[in-house]
Amino acid sequence: MPSAVVTSPHRKADPLANSLNDILPQDIIDTSRDALLILSADLTVLAANRSFYTSFRSAPGDTIGHRLYDLNDGCWNISAIKQLLEEVVGVNAIVEAFEIDTVFPELGRRILLLNARKVHDDGNQPGHLILAIDDVTDVRLAKIEAERNWILAQSIVDTVRDPLLILEYDMSVVFASRSFLTMFGVEAHQVVGRQLNALGDGQWNVVALSELLERVLPYDEHVEGLLLEDDFAGLGRRVFKINARKLFRPGNHVTRLLVAFEDGTEAVILDRHRDILAAELAHRIKNSLQIISSFVSHEIRRAAEPCVGGYHAMQARIRAVAELYDVIAQSSAFGPVNMDTYLRGISSTIRKSLLDQNSEITISTKTEPLSILPDHALSIGLIVNELATNAVKYAFPSELGEINLGFQRRDDELILTVSDNGIGFSGKSDGTGLGTRFVKAFVKQLGGTLATLTSSNGTTFTVRLPLSILAP
Repeated sequence: MPSAVVTSPHRKADPLANSLNDILPQDIIDTSRDALLILSADLTVLAANRSFYTSFRSAPGDTIGHRLYDLNDGCWNISAIKQLLEEVVGVNAIVEAFEIDTVFPELGRRILLLNARKVHDDGNQPGHLILAIDDVTDVRLAKIEAERNWILAQSIVDTVRDPLLILEYDMSVVFASRSFLTMFGVEAHQVVGRQLNALGDGQWNVVALSELLERVLPYDEHVEGLLLEDDFAGLGRRVFKINARKLFRPGNHVTRLLVAFEDGTEAVILDRHRDILAAELAHRIKNSLQIISSFVSHEIRRAAEPCVGGYHAMQARIRAVAELYDVIAQSSAFGPVNMDTYLRGISSTIRKSLLDQNSEITISTKTEPLSILPDHALSIGLIVNELATNAVKYAFPSELGEINLGFQRRDDELILTVSDNGIGFSGKSDGTGLGTRFVKAFVKQLGGTLATLTSSNGTTFTVRLPLSILAP
């Protein structure tokens, strides 16, 4: 409990004191938001305002004419209050913000700030005492609870294995967890109070990191998994995953920033090695398929004419599969397959295998920036290869035309198209060939549907596919 601030009154005219006769008019004291009492020299209540009656659940009959020490079942009968108020009466002192913490029978615990001063009447009367009572219970208890929670939070932070910092709005360090101090080999006094970008040898002085963290407090954003890689004294090369979010401290409405540093060095290195191995494996598979394609080419030269077409179809399918692994090798992982890159690769393979340099048949692509799961890429590649290869072989008897490969998203489905401006299907085509059966099988495997539109102006194959094949 803090001591009272006791000072001598200023020796100057006091309009309130001059206007006071016996008691302040009731309408004046009722304007005070704080509880207010007018006391006589012997601390008998002469007047009270509405706020007093409301705050302390007292009635005028139980208040007016009673001594202060007898109010509320003697809850005001505190020796410290007696000493202070009697000093005010005796030496004309002033009491400011004297805090008492007591329990009222009907109200429970109350923390009050008392302000008192003596007001002189005209003549030789002993004067009156004005006592203002400010109930700060909610504020004080909230502060106490906030401090308790803050201490608990700091204890919890110290038990977390990952290094943690708590930052002020200006990015200065308020608190560093034990794991942070241990990992980076520093003492608390070397960190607390310093700016984040000034810690260590400047490893945290990164523009991208600063810009992201500065958006967390005013815009209530989060930082999740930001990678920071650098050399740290005593640790060597490290990759940290940084997560940050706003902390709200109740009671004083302070907002701070919690920053966690997860050491992701081992995981990141493993990912990089995995990507390298995946790319190498994809490259080897592609080379193996190219070798098989070369064997097929050798057989084509030896085969009788009725078998040549079948060998060519087989070779085109092998090259379509090889193209998928080429895309995977270039992406350095068995991850999502970019459809624009994939379809361009298939079109390039078809041109090289089926069209000579002077051919006037062109193959173009029109795709949205979409990627699909690798498990579905092979089926889609074989569908495109089969349909585009058939267009090259049968749609352009004049050796002049255009084939377009498309992939777009429309509402709740994906649309794969292979279209040409050729002569359309002949009347003999019944769609029961081996290639057609392959296409239908792959479409069904993907959970899609196939539609065909053909006329003398060209043919369009439309494959509708579910969104589930898209990569996240």
